[in-house]
Amino acid sequence: MISGPDRESALWRWTMSREQVLRLCPGSIDLTTVPVISVIDDDESMRTAIYNLLRSLGYIVHVFSSAEAFLQSAQLPNTWCVIADVRMPGMSGIELQSRLRSEGSRVPFVFITAVPEESVRARALEDGAICFLTKPFDEDSLIAGLGKALARHIGGTTN
Repeated sequence: MISGPDRESALWRWTMSREQVLRLCPGSIDLTTVPVISVIDDDESMRTAIYNLLRSLGYIVHVFSSAEAFLQSAQLPNTWCVIADVRMPGMSGIELQSRLRSEGSRVPFVFITAVPEESVRARALEDGAICFLTKPFDEDSLIAGLGKALARHIGGTTN
């Protein structure tokens, strides 16, 4: 969890990102709306760490231990961004993204993995993933990827 000056710095980054998004898309977002992030990872410690980071930044966060649990939940329509592990028992994060794309969902994905494979990374990005992070990753990389995903969610650019 972020505390002290680091937390303030992280909150400032979110504020700046939000202002940039608003300049890109004036009038397209209600400032009282809080982004909803769904985190899907079979590793409980990873889910908890990401949950704590994102909650400290003011997001609404839902965590799931599997892609199937996420699909069975009521959260898909509310989710602004999915942060998913690539390799999980059952449906992988890549398979989840492909399934949602085939069903017409454009929810942005940020992928995390302990086993980086270039072919998997290429497929994820080709299917529209925002970024592909290798564990362990630093929180700034996750926050930057999430900022791009949120900009895409509300119709902004990802650059």
